[in-house]
Amino acid sequence: MEAGGGPALQPLLSLAWLAATLPIAAAALPIPAAAGGRLLRGLLATFAARGKTVRSSSSSSSSKAKFTVPQRFFLHFYVVGVVVTTGLLLAIWFYAYMKMTPLLPEPSSYSTIASHLVGGSNSFSLGNFWSHPMEHKYRVWRTVFVLLLMEIQVLRRLYETEHVFHYSPSARMHIIGYLAGLFFYVATPLSLASSCIAEAMQYLQGQIAEFIVKGRARMPDLVIDSSSLLKPLLKLGWGQWLGAIIFIWGSLHQIRCHAILGSLREHKDSDEYVIPCGDWFSRVSCPHYLAELVIYFGLLIASGGSDISVWFMFLFVITNLSFAAVETHKWYLQKFEDYPRSRYAIIPYVL
Repeated sequence: MEAGGGPALQPLLSLAWLAATLPIAAAALPIPAAAGGRLLRGLLATFAARGKTVRSSSSSSSSKAKFTVPQRFFLHFYVVGVVVTTGLLLAIWFYAYMKMTPLLPEPSSYSTIASHLVGGSNSFSLGNFWSHPMEHKYRVWRTVFVLLLMEIQVLRRLYETEHVFHYSPSARMHIIGYLAGLFFYVATPLSLASSCIAEAMQYLQGQIAEFIVKGRARMPDLVIDSSSLLKPLLKLGWGQWLGAIIFIWGSLHQIRCHAILGSLREHKDSDEYVIPCGDWFSRVSCPHYLAELVIYFGLLIASGGSDISVWFMFLFVITNLSFAAVETHKWYLQKFEDYPRSRYAIIPYVL
C-alpha cells in the first residue's frame, strides 16, 4: 500500500506548527529592548489578549475595536473543531473497518515511543512503517482512537462555551488570536490523522467513483457490524489506555476549573472580577490551561508518539498556553492587592 500524501502532509503541518511556535518562544527570551524584544513581547501580548487581559483606554478603545472580535466567538473554534474532527473520524473509522480488520492483539504496542526516548529506532522513517502490514493496521486504529478522544474534547468545549461560560458583552479578543484559534482546531485533528488521512481519503474517493459508475443497484450491500467497529479499539496496547487515562484526568480538572470560572460571572455585573478559588486554583492562576496541557499530553501518549507533527502540535500548546498564563497571572497581580503570591502562573514550582 502506498503512503499517498501522508509523508507530504506531516512536514507541512510541522512547519505550520513551528511557524506559530517560534514567535511565542522568542518573546519569552531575554531579548534586549534595543533589539526589538519589548516590541515583540508587546505585540504578542496584544495578539494573545482576550477578555480581562485586553488592555484598552477610553481614547483608543474605538481604534483597537477595529482589530478585535467578541470573545463569544470562541464558539467558532469548537464548531470548526467538531466539523473537522467528525469528518476525519468518520472517514478513517470507515476505512479502518473496511480495510484494516481483523486485528490481532498487539504484542508490544508502546515500543514505538519507548524507542524514541532511548534513540534506538528511526520510527519517523515511513520506509519501515509501510513494510509491516499489521503495524500499519494498528496505526490506523490508533488514529481512530485518538480522534475519538479529540471528538470528546471539542464537543465538551462546545457545550461549555454555550452553557458554562458567561462572557461579558464588552469582552473582546484580537483578530490574530481569533485566527490562531481557528488554525489550531483545523491543524490539530489533521496532525492527529496525518499518518493515514491520505489513504483513507483515497479509499473513499474510490468508493464514491465506483458508486457513480455502477449505480446503487450494482453495488454490494453495506452491512455494518457494530461489534467489529469497537473490538479493534479494545485490542490496542496499554499506551493508548494510559493516554486515555491522562486525557480523562486533565478533562475532569478542566471541567471543574471552567465551572468555577463560569460561576464567577453568573448573576454579576459584566465588568466585575473576583479571585477564583478551588481545585487547582489553589496552586496556579490558570489551572484550566494546566489541564489543557495534561489533555494534549494524553493525546500525544495515546497517539504512540510516532508522528512528528503531533510533537510539534504539543510544543505549540505548551508555548502558547504558557505565554497566555503568564499574561493572565500578571493581570491578577495588578488587579488584586490581596492576590495569593504563592500561586504560580500555570505549572506549580516551575512557571
